[in-house]
Amino acid sequence: MVKQLRWKRVPPLLLVTFSLLLPLPTDYGQAATPEEPPAAETPPSPLDASCREFHRLNSLLRDGNIPKEQARRELPRLLSRIKEEYFRENGKSFPRTDWLFPLRGYRATAVGDGPSHGYLPKGYDYYDGNRHGGHPSLDIFIHDRNQDDLDDRTGEPVAVLTITGGVVVSRETQWQEGSKLRGGKYLWLYDPSTDHLFYYAHLREVAVPVGRRVMPGEILGFVGRSGLNAHKKRSPTHLHLTCLSTTTPALLPENIYADLLRTRTVK
Repeated sequence: MVKQLRWKRVPPLLLVTFSLLLPLPTDYGQAATPEEPPAAETPPSPLDASCREFHRLNSLLRDGNIPKEQARRELPRLLSRIKEEYFRENGKSFPRTDWLFPLRGYRATAVGDGPSHGYLPKGYDYYDGNRHGGHPSLDIFIHDRNQDDLDDRTGEPVAVLTITGGVVVSRETQWQEGSKLRGGKYLWLYDPSTDHLFYYAHLREVAVPVGRRVMPGEILGFVGRSGLNAHKKRSPTHLHLTCLSTTTPALLPENIYADLLRTRTVK
């Protein structure tokens, strides 16, 4: 006769002790293997690195933290290098016939009035940085009577577009009321195909990083009122647009009003 085995009740204390001797589970809803280290950041291309260097030097020059003669030597050489790297990395050329008007929904009638349309190059020297004289620029005004950075007709910000293609070589995304920075939030775009630097200033927002290659008509940012004088009530809301020729180290201004008359409006 087979005896029936009977399980005796194990005291609770022995159960606790026994459970402590058991191996702990390794799966708590997460991988049991160690996490892999994050992938290394992709190093910048030669073009990206050169654009970042231009941005660094341009910002130092703007703030008077680099000797002018050093800037005169280094910045033109750097632009020449950016041009070579731009085309080496299959950058495209854009003739003047491809240029577009730089404000969405506007045309050349929005440029300032008068015989010179506000273009006054006398006294300007790019290497004077934030202390430069003259006004070698065209101001393009938007419909903003209450000065809230919005178009009165649409209630929306006005997009600032690339006139031509090229690569972003410098920008400023921070500006606070009271700052003496005249351009406020701005962006510098270099077009190697026509040897021009374009300066878009007084922006509400900058939308592209340094090193970004762009096509004509892409959004760079939005019209605003940033900048020492542009923020004042007496100043209508506008885009401050400067074009410099890079064919000589002097980076001389160029009046492109006639070109803007021929550009196509982007709706």
